Amino acid sequence: MSVYGVPEVVATGLRFPEGPVPMPDGSVLLVEIARGTLTRVALDGSLSVVAELGGGPNGLAIDPDGAAYVCNNGGFEWIEAGSLLFPGHAAHAGACGSIQRVDLTTGAVTTLYDSFEGERLKGPNDIVFDAAGGFWFTDHGQVRDTGRDHGAIYYAAADGSKISRQRADMMGPNGIGLSPDGATLYVSETMTARVWAMDVVAPGELAPPPPWAPGRFVGTPPAFRLLDSMAIEESGRICVGTMVEGGITIFDPDGGGSEFVPLPDVGITNIAFGGADRRDAYITASTTGTLYRVRWPRRGTKSH
Repeated sequence: MSVYGVPEVVATGLRFPEGPVPMPDGSVLLVEIARGTLTRVALDGSLSVVAELGGGPNGLAIDPDGAAYVCNNGGFEWIEAGSLLFPGHAAHAGACGSIQRVDLTTGAVTTLYDSFEGERLKGPNDIVFDAAGGFWFTDHGQVRDTGRDHGAIYYAAADGSKISRQRADMMGPNGIGLSPDGATLYVSETMTARVWAMDVVAPGELAPPPPWAPGRFVGTPPAFRLLDSMAIEESGRICVGTMVEGGITIFDPDGGGSEFVPLPDVGITNIAFGGADRRDAYITASTTGTLYRVRWPRRGTKSH
């Protein structure tokens, strides 16, 4: 018998949802990439638009002061396959990604970053705040007719004053998360289906990478799966949204293998822990536009 609860549908009718954030009032904030919105899912499953973001809002986090920070990839072309929705190539010929800040009281949207040292951000994807109040984010890049962008990992100040690139030339970095003690940054690559660990030596600074790799290799699934965003358990295990064979792949941070929790969608993209005991796992099934809740056997880490 599985120790994982039966998936419960929280909301449907979403347009490629990602970035769920459980809120203290029991609602869930998330982004709808294909609709270009920051959306609130109420306790009864009803939807309301908090802010119109445009482009392709892809990742979401709440800062210590209660504002929402969004990774916007700039937008996709979309492919309808029956009842399923899939992202395709970039909607624009040139890079146009950004990091946006949303005042949750007024809905006002501010663009904090859209470039680094004169180079446009390509496809910001996922974001996590640290204990110092700054945030890490991945730039997944985009696929265009001319080819695929390299990706990167950045660290930025929450007030828009400073951004640094800590890893370049990655193969589509997507999910990003911190170990419970904040000393290790984890990143998943989608197309290579690899999870990497990187030592955080100071706020916003990673140790130099080893040769031929962006960090320490944590693991890869034993079957053909693509990796998306992640959440970290209090135990230190890394839970990654998994596509093609849809579900959550759970990696041992020491590289000791993985466990797979199947779910009813080929495009399981995000997981976030909430509830009073941080054991309610909110999971986005993006291609069917569904938000699930699964009772998890272990607690998630507390967000900053």
